[in-house]
Amino acid sequence: MLCLCVQASVCIKITALCPIALLEKTSDLLRWQHKNPSVHLPWKQHAFPILSDSSPLYLTPSEPAALTAEEERELQLAHDRLLAVGARCAEHGIPLLVDAEYASVQPSIDYFTFVGALACNGGGRPIVHGTVQAYLRDARDRLEAMVRAAEEERVCLGVKIVRGAYLTREARLAESLGVPSPIHGSIQDTHDCYNGCAAFLLERVRRGSASVMLATHNVESGQLAAARAQELGIGKGDRNLQFAQLMGMADGLSLGLRNAGFQEGAG
Repeated sequence: MLCLCVQASVCIKITALCPIALLEKTSDLLRWQHKNPSVHLPWKQHAFPILSDSSPLYLTPSEPAALTAEEERELQLAHDRLLAVGARCAEHGIPLLVDAEYASVQPSIDYFTFVGALACNGGGRPIVHGTVQAYLRDARDRLEAMVRAAEEERVCLGVKIVRGAYLTREARLAESLGVPSPIHGSIQDTHDCYNGCAAFLLERVRRGSASVMLATHNVESGQLAAARAQELGIGKGDRNLQFAQLMGMADGLSLGLRNAGFQEGAG
């Protein structure tokens, strides 16, 4: 019998809280503002950085229409829904993991996530966790920007690192637009990005300024991260470091990490 105890967490998709058409429109506006910093978005709340200059800004080639009053109201309702879930998770001390999705809506998803993190992650409690997809070329740039901002705000940043799940869709969209793919050019580049992001975050876990879930089915990545955590003196029982795999995808890795004393969560 295979038995693996895991730490409790709650996973959520922002597309379950907000209409996808509104997420697409909001993402367009956020990309446009990044390209044109003087643009004012009256509905935008304070959050960590969402985009970098290496992000696929080409997805918004021209100025998008402003949100209508009804769209702004719906956006606020979606915020309220996420904050309600975040508050309940905070009440029970359970991490809330916000899934990453398509590049076309990811700016909005990160925006929601970081507004939620600022609201729920006070007092050193890493409740709301965003997701960084390491197969994206802009992953490291965005991660470093959000870490800097969180440290300035003295908020414990929660991050789940994955490789990514929408490779074919992103590549096809880029090809249809005649632009470079936002995905790394090789699997090794993705591995290097993932391992680099993991090492970067482990330094912050050691300092107590971040919480990370390393979601990977790659044995080498698991071994590298576990070894680095030990080098940094991060306790195996530290709840700010968790590993995660989907059940049945890499049970050998899951059991190996758990038997070594590391915390395992549900990926």
